[in-house]
Amino acid sequence: MHYLTAVELSRLLRSREVSAAEVMEAHLRRIEEVNPRINAIVTLVADQALDQARAADAALARGAEPGPLHGLPVAHKDLVATAGIRTTFGSALFADHVPVEDDLLVRRVRAAGGITIGKTNTPEFGTGSHTVNEVFGATRNPYDLSKSAGGSSGGAAAALAAGLVPLADGSDMGGSLRNPASFCNVAGLRPTPGRVPQKSPVAAWLTLSVPGPMARTVGDLALFLSAIAGFDPCSPYAIREPFTVRLGGDLARKRIAFSPDLGGLAVDAETARVTAEAVPVLAELGAKVEHADVDLSDAEDAFRIYRAWTYAAQFGDLPGVGPNVAWNVEQGRAVTGADLARAERLRTALYHRMNAFWDDYDFLVAPVSQVPPFPVEHPYVTEIDGEPMPDYLAWMRSCYWVSVLHAPALSVPCGFTSDGLPVGLQIIGRPWAEADVLRAGHAFETATNHGSVRPPL
Repeated sequence: MHYLTAVELSRLLRSREVSAAEVMEAHLRRIEEVNPRINAIVTLVADQALDQARAADAALARGAEPGPLHGLPVAHKDLVATAGIRTTFGSALFADHVPVEDDLLVRRVRAAGGITIGKTNTPEFGTGSHTVNEVFGATRNPYDLSKSAGGSSGGAAAALAAGLVPLADGSDMGGSLRNPASFCNVAGLRPTPGRVPQKSPVAAWLTLSVPGPMARTVGDLALFLSAIAGFDPCSPYAIREPFTVRLGGDLARKRIAFSPDLGGLAVDAETARVTAEAVPVLAELGAKVEHADVDLSDAEDAFRIYRAWTYAAQFGDLPGVGPNVAWNVEQGRAVTGADLARAERLRTALYHRMNAFWDDYDFLVAPVSQVPPFPVEHPYVTEIDGEPMPDYLAWMRSCYWVSVLHAPALSVPCGFTSDGLPVGLQIIGRPWAEADVLRAGHAFETATNHGSVRPPL
């Protein structure tokens, strides 16, 4: 039961072929068996989850209308506030922190019938694409326990891959939904900013960081997104239109630009080989695929300036943070008005160039990560294909350049290296076109079936 899709579990729950309590018990058994080896779920609320599952069964027996996530176990990233449940943000400063209010996303999951099972691991304040912190340690990759699960939603991705939960949320500033999905052979969607609103106490207008869904299949992503998307005034750029999507069909008449390196980025040879294998699949699905020389390099300075400024605004007055957060804060304190003006000019010009690009193409397809999963003891990737990486951010340019585009980006399983490590394909669409991106991902997923390959746990 723990490897059934959320869509299939939902059908079984609604028809009362299984109970919510049975579903919850199956996942709790799986967590007990597997989680000690991967360290994906760091705070578990088993008794509370079982009580809520039994209450959901009772409500359905009384004839209550089930929500879209009725009875489904959901894990929340440990950056998301959960009332009465420890939320550490991956920081020793908040090791015993218990919020009194739920985040909007948590409230929406509950309103849709989902049941919180626990919290997933993340680096301190989501800083970095490798999930390790002083509170809980490192999360390990289910496909190779000696490797990283990625980050910063690495706990969520590992939990999904190992069958601990059918659905998990995450967040993405520089790739934190996409990179761990790629590393763990699951699916993660970075939505258009505002599709899933979030409240920021200090940077309400910043559009780089977004919450979003993770799951094992694109169909499950679509189900989850339909429950957590929708307007809320907590965000000044929240999208008003409700989100719905019908999956199915091929890619006939779709125009796809394939960029193996997004304009010259270093890419590991095995990663390049696996992602290139997606091209004939997309063509067989009816798409017109062209190799495109896409230059997103202006996103480099724009992303780094905005990110640094945000860290200084959010954490500049917080003493005792870890080295990655402290480095970002120091970078942010050095940002000048001229720097911000440059970032805005670069991002604006890139947005308009991409508008012209979308006149010619429906999707941009590229690697998610420039490397496959790396050793869990390494803090970050220091070299790619012989090119040194100057800092812990640089190896994730293939994700964070895309973050600047104000566009939805999906990571979907693409295959495996010769060592059996997962590699994801990044499908990027026009701003606000999540439905199109999900349909494309679903078609590719159905044609390849890479996501059905389970880890050797």
